[in-house]
Amino acid sequence: MAISGTAPHILCIGVPVRDLTFRVEAVPARGSKANATHLAEICGGNALNAAIAIARLGGRVSFAGPMGDAREASSGFILEQMASEGIDTTHVVRVPGLTTPVSAILIEPSGERTLTIYRDPGLWSVKLPDGDALLADCRAVLVESRCGALCIDLCAEARRRGIPVIVGVDRAMSLQDGLLTAASHVLFASDQVQETAGVADDGEALKRLAGLTPALLAATRGPRGTIWLNEAGKLEETPAFPVQAVDTLGAGDVFHGAFTLGLAEGAEVREALRFAAAAAALKCTRHGGGMAAPQRVEVEELLRGRL
Repeated sequence: MAISGTAPHILCIGVPVRDLTFRVEAVPARGSKANATHLAEICGGNALNAAIAIARLGGRVSFAGPMGDAREASSGFILEQMASEGIDTTHVVRVPGLTTPVSAILIEPSGERTLTIYRDPGLWSVKLPDGDALLADCRAVLVESRCGALCIDLCAEARRRGIPVIVGVDRAMSLQDGLLTAASHVLFASDQVQETAGVADDGEALKRLAGLTPALLAATRGPRGTIWLNEAGKLEETPAFPVQAVDTLGAGDVFHGAFTLGLAEGAEVREALRFAAAAAALKCTRHGGGMAAPQRVEVEELLRGRL
């Protein structure tokens, strides 16, 4: 899969986060202390990690969503990082008096991460800019699942215009969540699809949810690859690329971003899933959350079997 002509424009909707990441030998027991071997301050958040991946893979990205007060340090830090990645921040909404989310993340040698995050509840009352401005020249919309209240009408309008809407899920969804029916594609992780459907099997969970939405449904399962329902309602699997993982933080977000870019470039679902699997695998081989998203040439080399 290669870029042809003008790179597609993708709108990412979410809530940026300032991440403090600590590498530890093991997550400390309750009430205890532990020394970290490394500290990094990076920008994160599901949609922002995906946006970084899209930009590095050759897409044009604009970002919409709430951030804290213009005077606070976290929002300034994140905006500088977004600018350095070439992400258009015209549609970011600054909210006076509120705090941009901050997370503390512990990363073990296996790459597994444990985190806690603070999100100011006032951020969810933000109104996004006009839909015509947001969707202008847009080939796809990628949305964090938690942001339905901010953008459900925009997603519905995008679908009316024939623009695919991809929802990246990182927590269980309500079966009444409007994003389930507003989306063209919904990408879960294994735990989230089972919890959402109330079924302890990925494939059966996808089949149950398929009765509630016309969207294409998929669930990522780390090293076990991705399971998904094709247009005929049959389960298919896309294998993962075997790598030595050192940091899984942001891997799902990179997968969502790469998949969305693949669709926007005209790839079939199967091809877009394989492209996304390669991008996510490479991200897991290096530290830095979404900031460790790979470049296009690296993904293409892996897909050709040269890495």
